[in-house]
Amino acid sequence: MNWSKFFLVGGYGLYVWGSYGVTFVLLGGEVLMLLKRKRDIRPKRASLGNVQIINSQLENSFQEIQ
Repeated sequence: MNWSKFFLVGGYGLYVWGSYGVTFVLLGGEVLMLLKRKRDIRPKRASLGNVQIINSQLENSFQEIQ
């Protein structure tokens, strides 16, 4: 078997390998976007936890006032 025949894929090599290339680029972009979204969500979750703590402290102090 000749490697050039393998990569030419019967004359359709540009389409075949191009589609593989586009697919891998898009999958890689998807993974990068998911990692970025995960990194962006972490600080928001931490701040939501702080808001809940502050709310509970405000409720406790409000109950003490009454």
